[in-house]
Amino acid sequence: MVTRLAVLLFAFAAVVVRAESAQLPLEIKGDWLPGAMLFGHTVPEATVSVMNKTLTADAKGNFVFGLGRDTKGEQTVTVSKGGTEFSAQYTVQPRQYDIQRITGVEQKYVAPPEDVLARIQEDSAQVANARRVLSRETYYREPFIWPAEGPVTGVYGSQRVFNGVPKRPHFGLDIAGPVGTEVVAPAGGVVVLVAPDMYYSGGTLIVDHGYGITSTFIHLSKILVKPGARVRQGQKIALIGSTGRATGPHLDWRVNWFDERLDPALLLPDFASRQAEATSDKANTQQAAPEKPALNNR
Repeated sequence: MVTRLAVLLFAFAAVVVRAESAQLPLEIKGDWLPGAMLFGHTVPEATVSVMNKTLTADAKGNFVFGLGRDTKGEQTVTVSKGGTEFSAQYTVQPRQYDIQRITGVEQKYVAPPEDVLARIQEDSAQVANARRVLSRETYYREPFIWPAEGPVTGVYGSQRVFNGVPKRPHFGLDIAGPVGTEVVAPAGGVVVLVAPDMYYSGGTLIVDHGYGITSTFIHLSKILVKPGARVRQGQKIALIGSTGRATGPHLDWRVNWFDERLDPALLLPDFASRQAEATSDKANTQQAAPEKPALNNR
């Protein structure tokens, strides 16, 4: 009897060990903040469900996803493979955003005329299609660099109120600079959209960094790369301009994970220190007022 009981206990223990060893690993790196890009790791080629999307981890088990501006509360990440599934919950920390009120804006910026609505819809469809690209490029894993040099005049998440009318939040990082200032690739990638004259965003360029991560560069005066071109980090790809519905020359850089809009500043490790230096310099010197932020919906 004792021997049989020992055998049963051993068998039960063996089942438990096998179940534990079969549990899929899941590691998430990054801060759970709205606008953040998060890096995951699990078993190779596992299916990953997060933010209402289904992904496939790469051959090394890596995957990436992002949190939109208004993401909040508990988020679940589920990985599965070979009939085994594992889920974990994470809490998104809240963020505060600036509200900018601008008066005296021309009516065409507040509400576009009806005769350009079809053009705007066509522009939006092109941009949406470019951001749907799902490639297996892994450039998104490179540490991102600044795409242009110049003072920051607009930040992610801020909302603009034109003549008392609330507009869509700003989803990019605005970097001011004279027309013709060079724009470089913040990370390597493949060019998926070149549009020299969109209604809102003017000269528009989108680069795919892989697995749904894209960079969008708008208000460009000139685009120096062609669709399908592979670009390396730091390569000159465009020139700053004031095209589209911009109120001054600058680069508006945006980062997406498919349709989720991410905060480019969170990808730049020296962003906070640069901003602190700029604030200190401004406090100690007399400077001209910066250009008004761009008015666009890209």
